[in-house]
Amino acid sequence: MFHYTKESSMGMQETIDKLQENLQEEKFGVLWEFDVKGKLNEKGLDFEDPFVVLEVCNPHEAKRVLDVNKLVGYFLPCKIVVYKEEEQVKIGMPRPTELIKAVEDSQLTEIAEDIEKRLIAAIDKSV
Repeated sequence: MFHYTKESSMGMQETIDKLQENLQEEKFGVLWEFDVKGKLNEKGLDFEDPFVVLEVCNPHEAKRVLDVNKLVGYFLPCKIVVYKEEEQVKIGMPRPTELIKAVEDSQLTEIAEDIEKRLIAAIDKSV
């Protein structure tokens, strides 16, 4: 599967707050929190499901992959999404190992595996 998704036992904001704490433990910071529902509603579009995209980054890892191949910058920063679907809060991300396949580089695959493992750990502790 191209994604990793889990169901949360908490509400939206509590899940987001917990995720941000757990990302810090893995040395990832949240660069930007994008409230998709709020932005669509602001533009006059009817979208009622809470949907928040967090763009997360570990600067050392970003430099590490960019030093190998600048095209990896197309995948940066990593995205983690927290959303509500049928009253269930979910949290997920595209798997870095799936994205990195596009550049066909074994060195980058190893780095992506490590990053994915750390992001999954943060997600798993946040549900």
